[in-house]
Amino acid sequence: MENEKRLKLLIVDDEEGMRMGVKRALRNHRIEMEDGTKVAFDVVEASSGEEAVSMMEQEPPDIVLLDNKMGGISGIDVLTWINERDLDLMAIMITAYASIETAITATKQGAYDFLPKPFTPAELKVSVRQASEHLLALRQTRALEEEKRRVRFQFISVLAHELKAPLGAIEGYLYLLRDGTGMDDPKVYERVVERSLVRLSGMRKLIYDLLDLTRLESGQKKRELAPTSVIEAARTAIETMTPDADARGIVIDLEAEGEITLEADRGELEIIFNNLISNAVKYNRDNGRVTVRLEETSEEVRIAVADTGIGMTPEEVEKLFGEFVRIKNDRTRNILGSGLGLSIMRKIASLYGGEVSVESAPDQGTTFTVILKKTLE
Repeated sequence: MENEKRLKLLIVDDEEGMRMGVKRALRNHRIEMEDGTKVAFDVVEASSGEEAVSMMEQEPPDIVLLDNKMGGISGIDVLTWINERDLDLMAIMITAYASIETAITATKQGAYDFLPKPFTPAELKVSVRQASEHLLALRQTRALEEEKRRVRFQFISVLAHELKAPLGAIEGYLYLLRDGTGMDDPKVYERVVERSLVRLSGMRKLIYDLLDLTRLESGQKKRELAPTSVIEAARTAIETMTPDADARGIVIDLEAEGEITLEADRGELEIIFNNLISNAVKYNRDNGRVTVRLEETSEEVRIAVADTGIGMTPEEVEKLFGEFVRIKNDRTRNILGSGLGLSIMRKIASLYGGEVSVESAPDQGTTFTVILKKTLE
């Protein structure tokens, strides 16, 4: 069944009637969790503590219903065995001898619940439901923690990789300056200094992008929402990129009909435009064109930035918005970037209930479109 989990439940009791009663009560029993997931149970049985241990050595269950007083080793002994091995399961003690001392001992050994005999099918189902919810919540928490550790490791690894290349390049240039190799030629000297400055600029951009991303995700970035001219934000970004565009003969056009005002944080709009226009220039061809088109409806503002650049394949577009993702091929090898800009832009767009989309084709150019809602629900 779709969206259904099955938990293995082991009933350990030396009374066959008790084992059969638990199997009947849970055979067709299903629990619906808060997220809509349905949980069903595969019930297996053991008639002694020794048999239970043997079964759990082969394949631990998810939940164990454990009688205390049995011939041979007791339920508390089995519970101690489980606790020593730190098995990922929920244990429910069931016994006719419901003393406080037994309950305390069972709890100390890791029992989740205590179900005294005789109990009704309804009481059994309540106890099993609570154990199931607790077990799945714990597993989800552990999975999230593991994912956080994995993401942190990946983040540090990628960051180290992204910083290692420019640091190595700058180190190499500094050795050339120190040793004076080829420095008699002013053009060589100028190129070494210029390349070092370019690498430093790339590292600075990476640091600023990381700070923006961290502030956005932590909610610590103070937003100052006010009526903001979208056209002015676009013009500021265009002015910033004009020197780089002019150096390569790239023309940047701005198309907008009338004034467009949005209740927005000016800094967030500038981040969007800076990333869009910067990428459109960097990944363009010499003597190309960038067109920034602004449109407005009663509900949203649409920002489209098109270039006549190198474009991307459908496979490259699919992985474009991941963090630290940069499209690497023969045409982009020498283009510097942090790989964070588009990810940051998408997060900002989401703050306005909007979205980012892209259309691209190799050697034909790319168009990024950002939609920002005027009113959030």
